Amino acid sequence: MITVDVQQYGNSALVNASGELDGHGGVALGEVLDGIALGVRDLLVDLRGVRFMDAEGLLALLEVHRRSEALGLRVLVTGWQRQPQRCLAEVAGIPGSPAAERYPAAAFRRLLEERAQTACGSADFVGSWQQRA
Repeated sequence: MITVDVQQYGNSALVNASGELDGHGGVALGEVLDGIALGVRDLLVDLRGVRFMDAEGLLALLEVHRRSEALGLRVLVTGWQRQPQRCLAEVAGIPGSPAAERYPAAAFRRLLEERAQTACGSADFVGSWQQRA
């Protein structure tokens, strides 16, 4: 289960997420953009309270990122905790490295989407990083 709180400050919106970001939690995260007011240009997603994320949760986060960019919003995801970072790195295929800094955002998102889709169907792969912290 995930809790999502959205606060708007002028042209910026802050999304605070806490809980577990999985397939079920991804639905709540996906609804975030429905409540964003016109005129918002920046979207900050704070994952400080997210202690667990699986490949389905990563796909949900990527979908919010993709939809935000399609709306013309600049997106920054911050506050990554240890397990979600491991999930991201493992899905990207480059564990232990700051993956997001190595690729342009759109190419990195495509890479992650493809690999997360594959990971959702592979129990062996998912089990390696899915232990809850």
